[in-house]
Amino acid sequence: MTMSLAPIRRVVTGHDAHGDAVIATDDALPTVVELAAIPGTIFHEVWSTAATPVSIDNGPDPTIGALRLPPPTHGTRIRFVDIPPDTEDFLKHGAARMKEAFSQVGDVHASTVRPDSPHPLMHRTETVDYGIVISGEITLVLDKSEANLKAGDVVIQRGTNHAWANRSGKPCRMLFMLVDGQFSDEVKPSRAGS
Repeated sequence: MTMSLAPIRRVVTGHDAHGDAVIATDDALPTVVELAAIPGTIFHEVWSTAATPVSIDNGPDPTIGALRLPPPTHGTRIRFVDIPPDTEDFLKHGAARMKEAFSQVGDVHASTVRPDSPHPLMHRTETVDYGIVISGEITLVLDKSEANLKAGDVVIQRGTNHAWANRSGKPCRMLFMLVDGQFSDEVKPSRAGS
């Protein structure tokens, strides 16, 4: 049962041959992908950068190509994610599908799910993520705590092991800005623990 939300319009600016500001594109997002292993979970790729400082140019659309969960090294990634309501079947059997799900988003090693995990979508990336609830409700699940979130709430996710649990019965749309990072020695995951 896929419940879809409205399509997202993206306006990208650029420069013409005289250096004047112009609208380069004004259209729907070219890369929108539903995860096969988690039906109803839809990634809407908005943009990414591959360096800091970023080159400001009229280069090609960086969202075209294979879906990747993390941003490029030294880069950023912005995307919307539609998260369907958790189902009893998913909560019971979802952990078995996480390798497939994270493979589809180009980061098979992000999944940290174990038999004692609080949610089958537990994962961790070496990023700082700004997550904003656009519509609906969601629960941020951490190893030892949770936070219930509603539209307008913001999460600053600093490389922690986490999952997004949708217990509302309705789809949730979130906007994520991912910034490439590096774990400090105090929070670096051990091979045995992640």
